[in-house]
Amino acid sequence: MLVNQFLILAAVLFCIGVYGVIARRNAVMVLMSIELILNSVNLNLIAFALRNGSADGHVFALYIIAVAAAEVGVGLALVLLVYRNRKSIGLEELSEMKG
Repeated sequence: MLVNQFLILAAVLFCIGVYGVIARRNAVMVLMSIELILNSVNLNLIAFALRNGSADGHVFALYIIAVAAAEVGVGLALVLLVYRNRKSIGLEELSEMKG
């Protein structure tokens, strides 16, 4: 496969993720959209690493996967905490938390 096809797929995934972050009102959907963005970055790193013949892109992709796992753990913990207190995970109700 050509590198262009991987880059186009990564761009589509990135655009879907950005749209999900901007348009969604559900906190879980926003977290899933952030995961899409991180996966598109991983796809770019792997594509360029394969093109250049280096392992640097693979190493950075593994770091991003580790950061994404930590982000999911912390993000879902926060969502559960908000749900316990407010009985909703809508982001529009979280504006009351601003100080």
